[in-house]
Amino acid sequence: MQKPSNALAVVDVGYGYGRSLELGFEAAAQQAREVLKPEGFAAPCEINTRDKLKEKLGVEFANHLLPGARKPLLAYHALQHEMNLGLLLPCNVVVGEKEGESSVAAIDAAKMLSLVGNPALESDRVRGQRKAAAGR
Repeated sequence: MQKPSNALAVVDVGYGYGRSLELGFEAAAQQAREVLKPEGFAAPCEINTRDKLKEKLGVEFANHLLPGARKPLLAYHALQHEMNLGLLLPCNVVVGEKEGESSVAAIDAAKMLSLVGNPALESDRVRGQRKAAAGR
């Protein structure tokens, strides 16, 4: 994915990639949605963690959104080789806010697929699609 012009620091959590942004939460969430589209991702579901925690547990939480991103072509190819891979889909993206600073992060698909241990998921085609999805 192309680096947003308003990106501050890279956030490396070991299992994903992210950036802190000079944007408010809503603008960061909208930018995350817009950046995913040209990369071939769809977000068929979205969970507002703050609202759900308030509703289910009655607790206050920071702004936190989970757009469930998926790349249909990659998902189709992977599911042909490993039907239970659906347990790891969609590839989540997190838009969060802490102490007034927004951040966006995405799972490292290569690390996620490595959990499966299926050599068919390590083909050049899948690796190429993962690299393109990660913007590398």
